[in-house]
Amino acid sequence: MTQKERQERSRREILRAAMEEFGTRGYDAVSMENICARHGISKGMMYHYYSNKDELFLLCVGTIFSQLQKEIESRAPSLAEEETLYAVRDFCLLREDYFQRNPQQKLIFETALLRPPRQLAEAIHTLHRPLYEVNQRFFHAIAARMTLRPGLSGEKVTRYLECVNTYFWQLAAQYRAETGTPVQDVHSLFQVAEELLNLTLFGVARQPD
Repeated sequence: MTQKERQERSRREILRAAMEEFGTRGYDAVSMENICARHGISKGMMYHYYSNKDELFLLCVGTIFSQLQKEIESRAPSLAEEETLYAVRDFCLLREDYFQRNPQQKLIFETALLRPPRQLAEAIHTLHRPLYEVNQRFFHAIAARMTLRPGLSGEKVTRYLECVNTYFWQLAAQYRAETGTPVQDVHSLFQVAEELLNLTLFGVARQPD
């Protein structure tokens, strides 16, 4: 094995350990020392590649954003051809499907977007930009074919749908809790997503005459 191959293997080992720790314990509860202790990584090797916990967390965040971006880019074009409600529903489900297959990454993703460490907020924003732009392009295409309410522009609706996408699963979890019907399978997940997005996109009150 060459030195480059050994270095790549070491980096993969550290990334895997960091993903597991941040993904199960959260940012605040993790330290470089407990990553080393729990995963048999020498401190010398750890500090040779990464100087602190923040570097490791940003490594995990950037990896997740990049992988999710590639998945969305490969699947979004076919979704854009669906009816509006189902296109938005299935686009939101893309992210959930990804985290069903990569459950440890969900806590890292939500921490980065919803409650980022203050000192990392700007760096996370920069890492998130390419993924955000992929989402924006999809929602812009959806907004362009919708019949919008008077006074709304495609840009406003695009920003709104991106916000819905960011917070959708928090809303869905609370919505399910209020009804007392937790989602247990994919069919139920689709039903909840469709019902909530129907309310989100088309509203709940009839405009007065």
